[in-house]
Amino acid sequence: MFKYTLFTFFKLPSVFWTGIRTTKVTDTSCEVSVKHRWINQNPFKSMFWAVQGMAAELTTGLLIMKGIKESNAKVSMLVLNNNANFSKKATGRITFACTQGAEISQLMDELIKSGTPKTIWMESVGTDEAGDVVSRFNFEWTLIVKK
Repeated sequence: MFKYTLFTFFKLPSVFWTGIRTTKVTDTSCEVSVKHRWINQNPFKSMFWAVQGMAAELTTGLLIMKGIKESNAKVSMLVLNNNANFSKKATGRITFACTQGAEISQLMDELIKSGTPKTIWMESVGTDEAGDVVSRFNFEWTLIVKK
């Protein structure tokens, strides 16, 4: 997981400095975790929504980046839309997980075969240490094969 920490330090410094760390990346899922601290809190003594959003987006983005790397194709990726729902105060350690890796593999195959842009909605769910859902984020990603 050290390579992901280095990646965030150099390419996504706000992710690094707010304490978001990648804990698992497999073919099917990605997890990151972040602990509520002074640097990432809001005035209501819980984790700032934007920190949760960065963590959630990272889980979906890393799965897409993994799919692109494994395809050996030059693909551009961009978030088109997103939405979120907050169901509980985010305190303590929050873990975000996306389990759509298999969908990414299938999408990459379709993208490379067709050459036409593709979009996918991906969900990342944030849970606290008790296993309660604190937030859900959805990101619509667009993928385009570079010429």
